Amino acid sequence: MEFTKQFYKIKDVAEFVGVPATTLRYWESQFREYVAPIRNAGKIRYYTPQTIETLRLIKYLLYDRGMKIEAAKDELRHNLKNVSRRMKILTKLNEARDELQLLLKSLEKRRDV
Repeated sequence: MEFTKQFYKIKDVAEFVGVPATTLRYWESQFREYVAPIRNAGKIRYYTPQTIETLRLIKYLLYDRGMKIEAAKDELRHNLKNVSRRMKILTKLNEARDELQLLLKSLEKRRDV
């Protein structure tokens, strides 16, 4: 994912990551050393692209790999580079699969005509 701004509000980040804003706030409390959004005077959270990528990693560990929070913290602490690489590879594979499925549907429609 390419980011065009330096900072994003929680609503946008929730959409990027695919979880509710309440989940992001909870993860912020659980993963303090990895997720620390910047706050303005009005206490509005602003997330950097790097923090958004970390949140995507956390979602991958918790939702896709099915880890508990403590295990995910451990994985981030000891294996961050490998986790990041695996998630990027899986993301690309899923994108390729989705594209191939669209092509297959398109070919099936042509065959039926």
